[in-house]
Amino acid sequence: MSASPPSLAEALARSDRLFDRPELESVIDRMGGDIDRALDGERAVFLTVMNGALMFAGQLALAIRTDLEFDYVHATRYRGATTGNELHWLREPAVSLQDRCVLLVDDILDEGHTLKAVRDDCLRRGARRVLVACLCSKRHDRVVEGITADFNGVELPDRYVFGYGMDYYEQGRNLPAIYALQDDGSAA
Repeated sequence: MSASPPSLAEALARSDRLFDRPELESVIDRMGGDIDRALDGERAVFLTVMNGALMFAGQLALAIRTDLEFDYVHATRYRGATTGNELHWLREPAVSLQDRCVLLVDDILDEGHTLKAVRDDCLRRGARRVLVACLCSKRHDRVVEGITADFNGVELPDRYVFGYGMDYYEQGRNLPAIYALQDDGSAA
C-alpha cells in the first residue's frame, strides 16, 4: 500500500502567499497585450503544456486579441513527485506546426528541461518560430542553456511553489494564488 501524499493544509500552513489572483490576472492581461504586439496579426498555434499551464493558458488566451489555433501537449518529468527525472510524452501536438508560429504556454520556467524539450520538438516538427510564454520563472542559475521565456509573468524565489496550476503532490492546482513553502524540505 502506498503512503498518502503530504497534506495540502499542512503545506499551506507553512507557506507564504506570493501572488494572489487579482495580481496574476493583471499580469496575464499585460502579457496578452505584449503577445498581440509580437504576433502582429499572425495566427499562431497556442500550444498549452498540460496539466500545470491549464489555468494560466485559459486566462492568457482570453487576454490575446489575435486569432489563435489551439492544441496542447502533455509532457512531464515529475509524474506526481516534486523532483524531475526523464521526460515522458503523454500527448504530442495534433495540429501541424509546419511553417507556423507556435506560442508555447507553460506555468513555470524552473530549470527548463521539459520546456526546452517541448520547444525543440516544435522546431523538429517544422515550426518557423516558437515563442514561449510562462506565468512565472524562478530566480536561480540552474536554467538549462538555450531556453528562456519570451513572455514572463512574475518571478519567484527559489523555493517549492504551488497553486494557480502548479501542484503540491498533485494537490492545490486550483488554488487562486501562488504559494511558496517556507522551508525547502520537499522543494523542487
